Amino acid sequence: MNKKSIFIAFLKFLIQQKKYWLIPIIVVMIILGALILFAENSVLSPFVYSLF
Repeated sequence: MNKKSIFIAFLKFLIQQKKYWLIPIIVVMIILGALILFAENSVLSPFVYSLF
């Protein structure tokens, strides 16, 4: 299984089990993770760290 199929299977599970409230939490976690990875070696890191 590749990462894309795991993600699609997880979304199908959320829809089938009517766990719609989990989707915004997962989206925020993905955005924060991407922000941390992006700002790790960037000029923007002092601005990102000031958000937390």
